[in-house]
Amino acid sequence: METPEVAVSSCSARDDEGLCSYGQHLLLPQELVAEDQLRRKLKFFFMNPCEKFWARGRKPWKLGIQLLKIAMVTIQLVLFGLSNQMVVAFKEENTIAFKHLFLKGYMDRMDDTYAVYTQTDVYDQIFFAINQYLQLPNISVGNHAYEKKGAEETALAVCQQFYKQGTICPGNDTFDIDPEIVTDCLYIEPMMSLDNRTVGKHNLNFTLDFHRLVAVQLMFNLKAINLQTVRHHELPDCYDFTLTIVFDNKAHSGRIKISLDNDIEIRECKDWHVSGSIQKNTHYMMIFDAFVILICLSSLILCTRSVVKGIRLQREFVSFFLYYYKKEVSYNDQMEFVNGWYILIMVSDVLTIVGSTLKMEIQAKSLTSYDVCSILLGTSTMLVWLGVIRYLGFFQKYNLLILTLRAALPNVMRFCCCAAMIYLGYCFCGWIVLGPYHVKFRSLNVVSECLFSLINGDDMFATFAKMQQKSYLVWLFSRIYLYSFISLFIYMVLSLFIALITDTYETIKHYQQDGFPETELQRFISQCKDLPNSGRYRLEEEGSVSLFCCCSGPSEHI
Repeated sequence: METPEVAVSSCSARDDEGLCSYGQHLLLPQELVAEDQLRRKLKFFFMNPCEKFWARGRKPWKLGIQLLKIAMVTIQLVLFGLSNQMVVAFKEENTIAFKHLFLKGYMDRMDDTYAVYTQTDVYDQIFFAINQYLQLPNISVGNHAYEKKGAEETALAVCQQFYKQGTICPGNDTFDIDPEIVTDCLYIEPMMSLDNRTVGKHNLNFTLDFHRLVAVQLMFNLKAINLQTVRHHELPDCYDFTLTIVFDNKAHSGRIKISLDNDIEIRECKDWHVSGSIQKNTHYMMIFDAFVILICLSSLILCTRSVVKGIRLQREFVSFFLYYYKKEVSYNDQMEFVNGWYILIMVSDVLTIVGSTLKMEIQAKSLTSYDVCSILLGTSTMLVWLGVIRYLGFFQKYNLLILTLRAALPNVMRFCCCAAMIYLGYCFCGWIVLGPYHVKFRSLNVVSECLFSLINGDDMFATFAKMQQKSYLVWLFSRIYLYSFISLFIYMVLSLFIALITDTYETIKHYQQDGFPETELQRFISQCKDLPNSGRYRLEEEGSVSLFCCCSGPSEHI
């Protein structure tokens, strides 16, 4: 005997309320049960943490862990930031000290204008730096010392770069030059017993051919220990300073620019001992970091499990629709199952775990990767705080920002692509035309920063005023260029950009008042009228399901 088929509409009793949109389908009783279970499962999946608690008594562990993680990650970041501030301050102060020690007549904020103009001044600067280096232990107020390789101290290298051959006669407008660069170096060993004697041209066989000279470089290495961390109950770091003093004569313009570059490397101290409670404080900090890693690992596992469940439910829903309704589920409906907030939290958890591990290694003085650790912890903390927006989104008044950003993002990206074409055109044009006459257009990076500042209304007068007037044609072009850019981007592009966001904002507000357009997934779920506290969601776990529970009104389950 054949199994009788039942002609049932998907909630046919509610056709007048617009709840049924799939038409007549021949479904077996067990198929109706499967449809009912799926509908309830989908509704439970898209509930907020409070509704899930009412539905099945499931405690919001992820919410609790996120709130705890925010507090702990923020505290961890602040503690690391305070420690990193001492590292940055030590680097900057040492660089300033070296400039005053090795550059004759140096004053603060002279980096762009510090130069010499006579041959005597060049020799004076070079031998001043050499003598300061040789007498460093007697004149430096810091704990600086020469680098040692074995038992010997490393030497200071004086290297001059010059053209291989060259005869230059500017008076006759003639020259004969070989552009190959030759480097010749002189090495000076530290002499601890100099007393008051100094090194000069008479001591060293060192001369410069200024007609062929390209650059002179003084290179030497120094070491120091950052002791200020001891007062903050942290173990000190050992620093290697690779200093390079450059006399730049590439332009051969009569002005030799002088600069000091300090390449800093932090190393683990080889042999150290600190009395007191510093070691105990370090252990406490490492325990705290380990607890942060444990919290983030728990968050990562819970969020990964939720993402996997969402993907499984997506496949089940797609298969169900294809089998019973012979319809493909739209891409937007499929993406509703992939929670981007969970992925954001997972990324922040991974970054926090790696950053916390690096921080523990830094505190144990096994690693000194402060910059990498700062990037990881800073990015993870930013993502953690952004992840909180997900829970605010469950409240309608707080959800407006999220919905507006989500709806406007595709149009904003397309708009920005078009605006970028105009922006890049102005960048290239300004760089090639105005670069020789304006300091803010000397490189593409600086041009981009200048134009972006103009869009925001910053530094407008200075940009106009600093334009050199050596060429009237270029000066006139600069006025047309700047006026057209400012008018185009401030009065048109920026206004259209704001209008795009405002229009989306108004649309979302209208939807919140009159209701959002329902997708096929939402219409399918909306036919289930079970309230979270109806008890129907608990029945699913016990294996007892009512055939028409989803089509019954809410009053039947209260």
